[in-house]
Amino acid sequence: MTILQGKIALVTGGSRGLGKGISTILAEAGATVIVNYAHNTTAAEETVQIIMDAGGKAIAIQSDITNEEAVKQLVVEVKEKLGGTIDILVNNATGPQPELSLEEITWEDYLDQLNFFVKAPLFLLKAVLPGMKEKGEGRIINIGSEVITLGNPNFSSYVTAKSAQLGMTRSWASELGPFGITVNMLNPGFVPVERHEGIDASGYAKNVPLRRVGLPSDIASTVLFLASNQSKFITGQTITVNGGNTYGI
Repeated sequence: MTILQGKIALVTGGSRGLGKGISTILAEAGATVIVNYAHNTTAAEETVQIIMDAGGKAIAIQSDITNEEAVKQLVVEVKEKLGGTIDILVNNATGPQPELSLEEITWEDYLDQLNFFVKAPLFLLKAVLPGMKEKGEGRIINIGSEVITLGNPNFSSYVTAKSAQLGMTRSWASELGPFGITVNMLNPGFVPVERHEGIDASGYAKNVPLRRVGLPSDIASTVLFLASNQSKFITGQTITVNGGNTYGI
């Protein structure tokens, strides 16, 4: 499958969990994938090796995507190493997600989540935008969450930041549509990855119409669709991938 042949894709938080699945499937489709990571060099290199062993193309680049200058340097490094500009941006990276009551939570806790889900995507968009505008096309895919529909208690900082991504996605889509750039948001349900080790998901799964939790491949295959020309007339939309646990917005 080579529907992304010749494309360069940047996946933030691309070395583990959902990011690893997304990086792998985009590479399988022919894209050259930049596996962005914050700290875990070993995990990033392992993901790159998996991709290369399967015949794909990938490089790992460390960058603090919440730092504007670091993001600018990331895009410069991509240009230097790959000789091209980014065609597909997947805003997937996340940080700690503490559950805190309203009595416990602070404004700083809210800012921690907004840094990952609003500030970092803004810095990244501004850095990749000149190249996309020059080409007259591009794909921005924001990884959201079903929590914006569920409104989970004791999780308000995370829910608020993910909800902000929805408005951001729609506004960006309206502004960038004339340049051939699509912007969409994918809302996963519960997909157990490394950070969820030891969590019993059976209680969640029994209430899902499809009676299971998600797999990274469920999310990755939808990202592939949104990254490809098969979705070229879709923008400003949210696609909820959670086995029917909620309805889309």
